Amino acid sequence: MTGARPRPPRPLGDATEHYWRVQRMARATGLDLVEAQQDGALDPRHWAGMVRRCRGCAWAEACGRWLDRPEDSPRPLPEGCANRRLFGTLQALAQTGA
Repeated sequence: MTGARPRPPRPLGDATEHYWRVQRMARATGLDLVEAQQDGALDPRHWAGMVRRCRGCAWAEACGRWLDRPEDSPRPLPEGCANRRLFGTLQALAQTGA
């Protein structure tokens, strides 16, 4: 058989740490996750999925450094974020009021 050997799965990071990391990423990019939940845009299943993806994200170390940089205004979503697509969708819904 030829080709690359499959990579072993990444160990998941600490659930509590990544729960807060998702919260920090949302704040840093101008997204209010509580409001998204209240508006019905973010259900518990998607919220849990965001934390799970964050726990397994290969960019987690760089993410921590990115989040630690002080900024006065919301920043664009970083390319490496495993939740980039969902954050973008939630931001678009918040902007349209949907």
